[in-house]
Amino acid sequence: MSDSPPIPVAVAPRTLIVGAWPSDPVADPASVRVSDADAALDALQAEPFTAVVAHPSALLPALDAGRRDALILTFAEKGMAMLDPSGAVTWCNPVLQVWCAADPLGQQLLAALGSATMASATADPIAAGRAGLPSTIRLHRLGDLEPSYIDIQIHPVRETGGAVSKLLALARDVSAEVAQQKKLDALHQAGRDMADLDVSQLSVMSETERVALLKHNLRRYIRDLLHYDTIEVRLLDKATGELTPLLEDGMTKEAAARRLFASPEKNGVTGFVAFSGTSYLCRDTANDPHYLIGATGARSSLTVPVVYADEVVGTLNVESPEPNRFGPDDLQFTELFSKEIAAALHTLDLLSAQQSAAAAQSVEAVSREIALPVDDVLASAAVLLDRAGGADGDPETVRLLRRVMSNARQVKNSVRRVAQQAPSLPGPTPPLPLLARRVLVIEQDERLRRSAHLLLERMGAEAETVGTAAEGLALLADAGYDAVLTEVRPVDLGGYDTYCRIREVRPNVRIAVTTGFGYDAAHSLVKCRQDGLKYVLFKPFKDDQVVRAVLGTPAAAAPPGNYLG
Repeated sequence: MSDSPPIPVAVAPRTLIVGAWPSDPVADPASVRVSDADAALDALQAEPFTAVVAHPSALLPALDAGRRDALILTFAEKGMAMLDPSGAVTWCNPVLQVWCAADPLGQQLLAALGSATMASATADPIAAGRAGLPSTIRLHRLGDLEPSYIDIQIHPVRETGGAVSKLLALARDVSAEVAQQKKLDALHQAGRDMADLDVSQLSVMSETERVALLKHNLRRYIRDLLHYDTIEVRLLDKATGELTPLLEDGMTKEAAARRLFASPEKNGVTGFVAFSGTSYLCRDTANDPHYLIGATGARSSLTVPVVYADEVVGTLNVESPEPNRFGPDDLQFTELFSKEIAAALHTLDLLSAQQSAAAAQSVEAVSREIALPVDDVLASAAVLLDRAGGADGDPETVRLLRRVMSNARQVKNSVRRVAQQAPSLPGPTPPLPLLARRVLVIEQDERLRRSAHLLLERMGAEAETVGTAAEGLALLADAGYDAVLTEVRPVDLGGYDTYCRIREVRPNVRIAVTTGFGYDAAHSLVKCRQDGLKYVLFKPFKDDQVVRAVLGTPAAAAPPGNYLG
């Protein structure tokens, strides 16, 4: 008999998998799968396992309430922390701990999260929490810290007697949201800049000069904001259906010279988009039935319609040498920028060859120089009257303020009569319906306030404009209007709150909400529609949209998707 030790027998590792996983966590066909913690205990008693992999949901029912709550907080996606009344961290979950440079326990929460600048409606959010008031903080973390923006909600936790014994902090990474909003704001500002020309400039510029100006601005913003290098913009000739090149960078000579028409077939992606009015994402040019070679070596493309007043007026096409280069975010931002292109085309008068400049010259010049300053006088007097108690205030103060407002309106009426009598330059001017109405416009953008004056007064309406919801509400409280056009996001009050306040002050006034290029993070339009809103106007204002809103004929349904503004 040999004295040598026995040769060990190799035992294949076996894994016990507990719970329902969306995908197999272990690539081992010999593993054993059970549904819950009780079945796992039975399996462990029956045979040995080298490892146990358990989904958190399978363990929760087997834990007591305290341990279960702790496990839920540990696996939550938000950062969470308990603070003592001074703001020091007494507990935090792993998400928040990862955001801290060192162990946060015992440290002040804001200090633990690193160097940052703080924005808050409350000077001292921790003191507000001790006083029993919830508060919100936004941290902008400086340097290379991740994430760069964090929103923190501080909630007081009370004892049975009502005293605040601790504070609960809920933190959320909002870096992506902030970056997206900054890009949206930059796109909107780019649209304003592209079309920011005086009427006097428009009237002396030739069509060639206007095209050159627009091409310069388009190149700059498409590269700086959208980061596209290979681009093509074409304008649609409504009479012939041909798509005429306006701007191209990076296309082959053959592609740039190619004649394209708005057609579902044989005119490439650009022709299909102009025909259908819908965007087209070509993920792989080698396998796309519509794609025609544009840029050398292009492997993917994104083409969106340029739409003004619900009509396709052109196309914007970008291409990339990378397959599947463009995604949903690229599509969203490119569509938004195409709306700004459409507004710039309209303002610069490229679509109708100097048609609008001659017709608008005298009236808009007057509005630009006089109408808005007089509007400011009216709004200021209305706000002072409201602060003085309105009709119930000091009689002499009320009399003087009403006199200021009456004189301001007389000045506006005199200016309107002079403008209507002034001869216009020769040229076709489309007939406009006459609106014997009084309209209030709430809009922070002075350029759009001027446009509203121009359009409404050409129609015979009496227009008054203000920059804030507070000024608009003060005017509404003192005088009657037939219609109110209010932007979806006033600078001083939420869009839905403004809508509700207008209805409270003037229940019978007709209300239209105006929006720019589609983004409405607070869902104000949805809430207003649910509460009875019938009229939505898209900027820049179009004649028939304004007529429907002011006269009371519901406009056509708005296009689907999120509203952005």
